Amino acid sequence: MIEILFYIFGGLTVLGALGVLLNSNVLHAALSLLASLLGVAALYVLAGADFLAVTQIMVYVGGVLVLVMFGIMLTKRTAETQVAKSGLIRNLLGWLVGIGLFAFLFMGIVELNGISPQLLKADTLDKPTTIYELGGALMSRHLLPFEVLAVLLLVALIAAVYVAGRIGEKEG
Repeated sequence: MIEILFYIFGGLTVLGALGVLLNSNVLHAALSLLASLLGVAALYVLAGADFLAVTQIMVYVGGVLVLVMFGIMLTKRTAETQVAKSGLIRNLLGWLVGIGLFAFLFMGIVELNGISPQLLKADTLDKPTTIYELGGALMSRHLLPFEVLAVLLLVALIAAVYVAGRIGEKEG
């Protein structure tokens, strides 16, 4: 049953990613991205990484994708917004880079599959990390980078609103 669910959610993830890649309508591409991100979260649940699954949904689906959807919906020409079609050379180059990256990552996975877990850090593999420990580490040892990242994201959001307002003034 787990294998069937893995193939279903893996297929959902791949189909969503293909939808992002092949859609010329930006809104449809964002909805395909939603399907892909939810598929990845489901794969995390199947792998037993519940914290990563919740983080995937909270950060990417709840934050990034909603922000993208608001950005798309607040622009004036949503229906006419189309992604420019690339030429044959760019498409061929994109496919070659994608196939090369896939082959590189596949070979890395094959090589890692032969490594015994004893060669990796045994102390981190033996004891599972709980959400409590991750939260404690975020709020103690890693508090400064966490706060800097929060301020950086806030500045980026304010800059995006400012730029969108300036573009709206020029069009109107």
